[in-house]
Amino acid sequence: MPIRWYGNGDTTDPRYRHFGRIVNFTLHAGVFAAVNSSLWFIQTIRQPWSHLDRFSELWLVALLTHLAVVLKQRPIESADSSES
Repeated sequence: MPIRWYGNGDTTDPRYRHFGRIVNFTLHAGVFAAVNSSLWFIQTIRQPWSHLDRFSELWLVALLTHLAVVLKQRPIESADSSES
């Protein structure tokens, strides 16, 4: 099921901005998976690329840093503003 935002697209809303960060992270993770799996597959078929493991490790560190930033910037839900 696709991710959807049910509400107004108010850029000042912290939950809406967090939703945008989550969507950007999922796109980053998808591109990481697609590109890295393709490169490793091509390396298996053709001549080995000696720096592919370093490239993948650095990109994984960037992806995990992106995840840490998304989790750090999530809005804090207060008890009185929760919806029932």
